[in-house]
Amino acid sequence: MAIEKPLPPKELNGGVEKTDGATDLGEKYEIPEPEPFISFNALKDRIRHHYELASDYYYSLWGEHIHHGYFLTPADTKERAQVQLIDLLLERSALPKGSEVLDVGCGIGGTTRHLAKNYGCKVTGVTISGRQVEIAKKLTLEASGAQQEGQKDTFKLGDGSVRFIELDAEKMGDFFSTEPNVTKFDCVWISEAMSHLPNKQLFFQNAAKLLNTGGKLVVADWFKSEDLTEEQFKADISPIEDGMLLPPLCSQADYVRLAQEAGLKTFAEPFDISKKVSKTWDISWSLVQNPALWAFAIAQGRDGLAFLQAFRAMRRGFANGTFRYAVMAFQK
Repeated sequence: MAIEKPLPPKELNGGVEKTDGATDLGEKYEIPEPEPFISFNALKDRIRHHYELASDYYYSLWGEHIHHGYFLTPADTKERAQVQLIDLLLERSALPKGSEVLDVGCGIGGTTRHLAKNYGCKVTGVTISGRQVEIAKKLTLEASGAQQEGQKDTFKLGDGSVRFIELDAEKMGDFFSTEPNVTKFDCVWISEAMSHLPNKQLFFQNAAKLLNTGGKLVVADWFKSEDLTEEQFKADISPIEDGMLLPPLCSQADYVRLAQEAGLKTFAEPFDISKKVSKTWDISWSLVQNPALWAFAIAQGRDGLAFLQAFRAMRRGFANGTFRYAVMAFQK
């Protein structure tokens, strides 16, 4: 199935990427009141629907790596910054080349392919979205040097390989434990996906279950700050949780506690890089300054509008220090 790409960013913005606030379409629309979800399963359905609908736009606007950039110099492009985030995770986790990796919440496979092609890893990417699997496979087939292997849906890249599976991450423990050959991994990699998972305790337990002894759980994610006032939470965090379809955000300390309760030990303490990733949302906000994109979002109902308005809350939260970003690693 061919990917029908939306207009690329420069065409969406009339050829100009504004980051100075001169254009702010969000001010024309009200920020929807947070909508409490009925159940975690209903929230998952909304998340799946969002990615089925929006993944083509993500690819057009942001590229194959749908995650924050780690900006080390003012000259860093968003593409370079995104790869630098992957490199930081590799550095912090000391992940050996050639590792067998489970990339949870793999999106359209940018990191999956990067680990295979550049580090010789054998990577399985999982996502809740069937559309993302379609895009990931197509981009993989188009990647330089990619070859489809005899094993169904497995692609060779460099010295590594990739495969993509549509799977609810909270079911990964049972899924990989009941494959014809029980699969264990040297690394479970999860970048900006755990914040979507309602049952994070289950995720840590499943990660421990699927890791080989000595294996690493590598994490990059969004967090709320500790000890927020009710006013800070309502102003900054609540719109993010609502617009980004998140269950209640955790603190960095929560992840450490959950990992330890699952029997994992801390390999690399949480490393807060909020100041070096916040530019991501300045760029993102500039990229969505297009009336057609806002009209499309509104046509999808309140979730579409709340999603775009959450970009403003992200920028505000980073500026106020109420919203944080960190990387960390654990070991079995």
